[in-house]
Amino acid sequence: MTLHGHSIIAGKVTRSESGVTFLPVNPSTGADLAPPVHEASLELADQALAAADEAFDALRSKSPAERAAFLDAIADGIEALGDALLERAQAETGLPLARLAGERSRTTGQARLFARLIREGSWQEARIDRAIPDRQPLAKPDVRRFMQPVGPVVVFGASNFPLAISVAGTDTVSALAAGCPVVVKAHPGHPGTCEMIARVISEAADRAGMPSGTFSMVHGRGVEIGMALVKHPLTTAVAFTGSLRGGRALFDAASARPSPIPFYGELGSVNPVFLLPGALQQRGPQIAESFVGSLTMGVGQFCTNPGVVFGVKGDGFQDFTEKTASLVRAWPPSTMLHFGISQAFKDGLKRISSVKGIDLLGMSEGTARGNSAQASAMVFSTDLETYRANEDLHEEVFGPASIVTQCQSREELEQVAESLQGQLTASIHGTAEDLREHARLIRILERKVGRIIFNGFGTGIEVCPAMHHGGPYPSSTHSFFTSIGTAAIYRFVRPVCYQGFPDECLPAPLQNANPAGMWRMVDGAMTQESLN
Repeated sequence: MTLHGHSIIAGKVTRSESGVTFLPVNPSTGADLAPPVHEASLELADQALAAADEAFDALRSKSPAERAAFLDAIADGIEALGDALLERAQAETGLPLARLAGERSRTTGQARLFARLIREGSWQEARIDRAIPDRQPLAKPDVRRFMQPVGPVVVFGASNFPLAISVAGTDTVSALAAGCPVVVKAHPGHPGTCEMIARVISEAADRAGMPSGTFSMVHGRGVEIGMALVKHPLTTAVAFTGSLRGGRALFDAASARPSPIPFYGELGSVNPVFLLPGALQQRGPQIAESFVGSLTMGVGQFCTNPGVVFGVKGDGFQDFTEKTASLVRAWPPSTMLHFGISQAFKDGLKRISSVKGIDLLGMSEGTARGNSAQASAMVFSTDLETYRANEDLHEEVFGPASIVTQCQSREELEQVAESLQGQLTASIHGTAEDLREHARLIRILERKVGRIIFNGFGTGIEVCPAMHHGGPYPSSTHSFFTSIGTAAIYRFVRPVCYQGFPDECLPAPLQNANPAGMWRMVDGAMTQESLN
């Protein structure tokens, strides 16, 4: 596939009149990559959303089977790109080919997972309460409701998952599954990879008979084009994965519109780890091995990276810290996704290092290449008083860095948990007896995080119906919703209720015959049966 570097609007390559271009950069070598990428003008953003709005009624009228076939075709097309996709993604991100191959499987697996979901149909949550005309003192009307798509959705591609949380990631496929047209803002860190996937989606939409405005993708390195997409009056919802600063600016813009819209942002999390005494005594060094493996996985560029560890002082905690230090020193410097992330990581390390009461526990002993975006792993140590007194230590540092914090008692673990901001995950390492003795800690964390992990770490998210990837602010902008797993579809639908309609005029999921045979709640009970 020969890349062109232009935006794709309603399935067509569209040249921008902005006249502004940029070159992607290989973070491993510092070399520029061809071709130049043409930044979209505001006119192109308007065209994309106008086309999406025009396509909406036709797209949502497609049957679940037709939309599912579209998603399956996207997965097939991504696989058909073969090694060329992985090689381009590696050149733009520095990620190893094996990691990218695994991410490609996750991407295609997600598309097919949502295809199965919409074929089955229960996600529409059809509810039927039949009329009781002779009920006294008032007749009961016939009331029925189910979930319907909201309209055009804007998706911002993430930097750290160029395939699985980007152009064809969960945000896009869940919105398309729901029946929403999608306009993607391509990530400037991997624009060539974005273009390859966007062309696959456009071709799949055409072959599946989807309306032309079902999908568009625009390029842009600055904030102007993204802000224009969020503020556009035809946008009905936004999905974003990225920094707290950038996401908050877009969230505020979405909320300040004359008609505010939902902004589903995943923004930042330090994902605290709590080491309980029984586990530390039994296997402190083994926990350290798992911790450093999680910390350095993907060069620490995961939103679930363990950014702070809390443990109670003792021999087991000492064994953990000593093993952690030796493992971190042995970890070789590795390439980050792009030079901007690399510089932000270095700035974060300087911020932590400048705090009085912070000590360096361990640091990669290898030397980073000067012409690359390489990073060294660093783990710091401190006490609870220092940690709680310095807000700089509470902020996410995106990369292989963490702070090991020593507490004196169970009560101090509970106090620091109470002081935490919202998080995506929290990990607890302990024994069954530890869990019983620290039950209050778990109750506290239930109010602070979206996912609590026992004897594990947050990295390596399982894509499944039960997964919840979200948490209280600032980890995400709406803790009720997930950006991973099949429940992600509920961000892009809303309930519509029909009262007193003739059966033949109702949408198919609400008709008495139940033509798709889906599970529905009828008069308060779940059933797949048709109604008399």
